[in-house]
Amino acid sequence: MRVTVIGAGLAGSEASLQLTKREIYVDLYEMRPQKTTGAHKTGKFAEFVCSNSLGASDCSNASGLLKKETEILGGELIQIARKCSVPAGNALAIDREKFSQTVTETIENNPYINVIKDEVTEIPDGYTIIASGPLTSDNLANSIKEFTESEHLHFFDAIAPIVEKDSINFEKAFWASRYDKGEASYINCPMNKEEYEKFYDILINAPKIELKEFEKNAKFFESCLPIEVLASRGVDTLRFGPMKPVGLVDKRTGVENYAVVQLRQDNSAKTLFNLVGFQTNLKWGSQKELLQSIPGLENVNIVRYGVMHRNTFINSPKILNATLQTRKRHDLFFAGQLTGTEGYTESIATGMLAGINMARLINGEELLNLPKTTMLGALTQYISDENHEKFQPINSNWGIVDPIELPKKERKNKKLKAELIVKRSVEELIRLKG
Repeated sequence: MRVTVIGAGLAGSEASLQLTKREIYVDLYEMRPQKTTGAHKTGKFAEFVCSNSLGASDCSNASGLLKKETEILGGELIQIARKCSVPAGNALAIDREKFSQTVTETIENNPYINVIKDEVTEIPDGYTIIASGPLTSDNLANSIKEFTESEHLHFFDAIAPIVEKDSINFEKAFWASRYDKGEASYINCPMNKEEYEKFYDILINAPKIELKEFEKNAKFFESCLPIEVLASRGVDTLRFGPMKPVGLVDKRTGVENYAVVQLRQDNSAKTLFNLVGFQTNLKWGSQKELLQSIPGLENVNIVRYGVMHRNTFINSPKILNATLQTRKRHDLFFAGQLTGTEGYTESIATGMLAGINMARLINGEELLNLPKTTMLGALTQYISDENHEKFQPINSNWGIVDPIELPKKERKNKKLKAELIVKRSVEELIRLKG
């Protein structure tokens, strides 16, 4: 038996590896590098485009629970991510080049996978998983549009700049993690009130890259807003968002600053760092002026400027079951950000589920339909809920999971609630695995 998987991103790579674990052959299509997306830089598989962070690793966070669930169910890419990790406090961040290279070699050396470097322009017949991602080519997008008999929805995703560590002035910048949790793995550039106001003035007056006509009706995804959009909401918005100074004190001065810009390690060599929360659509000259107005970054060397691009996702509530199988065609599954799940971990998890369920379908087994007591189940139940009137992308969060009732005196105990949700989820997944 052979399955066509379209897209060798996080979801498609994970789905392919799940199928091969069950001795099912895969034709894996990837159009890069022959055809680029405008956001990817290489032709390697599972390339991280925006941030290099998969979010929190601790199960007290929703993203951390999703990682744990993925590992329980046998996820492959999360294991690779941990082997390619770089220091990031309580988050799981990776050396993006090492990770992508490892995934590419793993897939290319797998005897069950036939890699085809070509664009798929139409949905093929037969067993198929579409994991072409939010930057799906126009030709395939049109074929999907015809199949689903509905319009695509669009939102914008923005990428943060990356800079060289050796160009940072550590007479001003300092190493720390918020509240001193874990290793001091972030570079922090502190600002006083005057410096912040100068920075803010440059930001709100900086020219932006003009959107193309077809992009003007697309929406921003709230958790990945460009910094200039956040700044437009008020002068203090950034100080209570990505530039909040709380819990970040330079031990040399003992001062809690007015605002702080954080930089996160981007490669294992510790030579490149990305600016946390600095996704942007500013023109490149303006980005340079803005970054060099930050104390410690006066002479910073920018190796990649921030960019913004349109992402595409299907109207999953009208198209998918919670198993990620399409309602219209039993041998067709979708996975990854194209389904309206947002985030790297979410892409890996849905790719895993699509691969598992495709194998189950081929083997005549009941598909795995995870309950809302699990994070992955809550996520897939959410995107496939037909009651959505205005469906928008979502990532893992506690609000979509079935709640746990606590005694009245414990209802505000978020830590206890999270611990019980995690325990319930783990027990449920172990039971389902048999």
